[in-house]
Amino acid sequence: MKYTSTGNKDTRSGFGAGLYELGKSNSDVVALCADLIGSLKMDDFVKDFPERFVQTGIAEANMIGMAAGLTIGGKIPFAGTFAAFATGRVYDQIRQSVAYSNKNVKICASHAGLTLGEDGATHQMMEDLGLMKMLPNMVVINPCDYNQTKAATLAIAKHIGPVYLRFGRPAVPNFTPADQEFVIGKAITLQEGSQVSIFATGHLVWKALEAADILAEKGISAEVINIHTIKPLDEEAIIRSVSKTRCAVSAEEHMMNGGLGDSIAQVLARKLPTPLEMVAVNDMFGESGTPTDLMVKYGLDTPNIVDAALKAIARK
Repeated sequence: MKYTSTGNKDTRSGFGAGLYELGKSNSDVVALCADLIGSLKMDDFVKDFPERFVQTGIAEANMIGMAAGLTIGGKIPFAGTFAAFATGRVYDQIRQSVAYSNKNVKICASHAGLTLGEDGATHQMMEDLGLMKMLPNMVVINPCDYNQTKAATLAIAKHIGPVYLRFGRPAVPNFTPADQEFVIGKAITLQEGSQVSIFATGHLVWKALEAADILAEKGISAEVINIHTIKPLDEEAIIRSVSKTRCAVSAEEHMMNGGLGDSIAQVLARKLPTPLEMVAVNDMFGESGTPTDLMVKYGLDTPNIVDAALKAIARK
C-alpha cells in the first residue's frame, strides 16, 4: 500500500476543524445546527463565533429555510445535522428553497451510512447520495478521511451554489495529506494498476487500498481511484482508467440503487460498456450493531472488494 495511516480519526472532526478555520478567515461563514453541536464537532465555532451561529433546535426544515434566507444577504450558511435528517426529513425544503433557486447553502451531514452503528436502521441513512445527486444544481461530496473532510469543508465555502457534504461518526484511518488541495469534481488516483479499476468513495477508500494489496499478492494489478465527488462526477478519470483495465469495481457505504456505482454504470453504458461489479448495500435497511460487524454483514469490507475485483476480471 502506498498510503500509510497516521492514526484513526473521525471524519466529522475534520468537518469541525474546517468549519472553525473558516470562521477565523471568512466573516461571511455562518453555521446552523439542529441540536447536534457536539455530534457534528461544531463546538469551537460556536464558542468563538456565537454571533454567527444559530441553534435551530430539532426543526430541520426550518433550519434549511433559514439557511436559504441567509444567502440572500450574502452569508455562506453551513447547516448541520445527521444525514437521515439532513436529507430524508427535509427533502422538500432542499428541493424547493435551495436547489431550485440555486442558493449558496452548504448542507453538512454527519452519521451517514451503516457506520452509525448501534442507532439502528432508522438513523442509518444509505439513500442520501442518490437523493441529493438527482437534484439539479446540487454538488455532492463524500470524503474519505479526516484530512480530506477538512479540506473539502474549506473548498465548498469557495463554491457558489448548493453543496451536500457527507461524513461520519467512526474513527477511520487518516491517510491523505494534511496540506492537500481539494478540487471539487476531480477524482484522485491513489494507486496505478492495469487489470482492474476500483472506484471507491468515503470510508470504503481505505478498504479499496487494502483490497489492492491483497490482489497484488495474487499477482493482480489494481488501480484505486478515490471518487470523493459524486456529483459532478469525474467521467474523464473513469473512462481513462477503464480504457486501460477493461473492468471495474465500485465500493461505497450506500445503497446500490442510486449510489456511486449507479453513476459509474451510466457512464460506462453510454461511453464504454465494461464489466462492473458493485460493492454496496443491496436494497435493504440496516440494523443495530457495531460499525465493524455491520460492514462485514452487509458486504462492505475488504474481502468483498477483492471478490468483486476477481468477478469483474473474470467477466472481461
